[in-house]
Amino acid sequence: MLELAVGGQKPLAATRTGASSRDAVPPKVLRALNDGLEETRTLAEWLAIDQPTLLHAALVAARLPDDAKRLRVAAEGRADLRFTDRLKASANDLRALVQGLRTPDATVRSFATSPSDMVRGWLAYAIGYDETLSLVDRLELSERFAADRSMAVRECAWDALRPHLVRDLPTALDLLRDWTVHRHYGVRRCAIEATRPRGVWCKHIEELKRDPAPGLSLLEPLRSDESLYVRRSVANWLNDASKDRADWVRQVCDRWERESPTAETRWLVEHARRSLA
Repeated sequence: MLELAVGGQKPLAATRTGASSRDAVPPKVLRALNDGLEETRTLAEWLAIDQPTLLHAALVAARLPDDAKRLRVAAEGRADLRFTDRLKASANDLRALVQGLRTPDATVRSFATSPSDMVRGWLAYAIGYDETLSLVDRLELSERFAADRSMAVRECAWDALRPHLVRDLPTALDLLRDWTVHRHYGVRRCAIEATRPRGVWCKHIEELKRDPAPGLSLLEPLRSDESLYVRRSVANWLNDASKDRADWVRQVCDRWERESPTAETRWLVEHARRSLA
């Protein structure tokens, strides 16, 4: 896939307040979301999107009208699946399409720079479904999406990476250390969220549940991170670990309090201990 710059997006303009429920999405906004011209502001808006319509619009925008019709029909045939399963299936269709193109760069760039966060999320998942990639290449390509301005895309990025990290956890943890010092908070947070022992709506990492110590190479650099978004992820990682290795988490938190007496670390360890209390 095409190499793309990281962190080059402009912040999303705060021109409207997102809808709090699917029924509350204004018709004009819903049309723009389905046409790939607008970015969601809330989970409710994300769930309100008609995925076949958006996929068709994105492929037409990428100048692939014939494929747009074919993949729309395929997406419509998945109406009975859960929302996330439909999302990932469309991403896998996109992966197959891109791999079959003689010159895929323009298509990848069209999706990667789309105004639609769901379209960008599809591409993040497509990278996950590409089994031809090495772990190094996969991380390089995913970095852009870990730094996306949309939280939804950032969630797609770590979820797509996680199964590949588990396959070779020692190598993955070693490679992800560079991400813990990345200039973008989203990339730092992705390194943590993708390796949480229990995680959210994903398969547990049994190796880290039994022995969370290898994860310290990622956690230590971020124990006093300037970003609450990152610190919350570190705290959640430790809270996950506390459900299987309470003794280990107590020792880490006690040591961090001694070694790093900052307000940031104090908040983090208190949040990490919440299940222990």
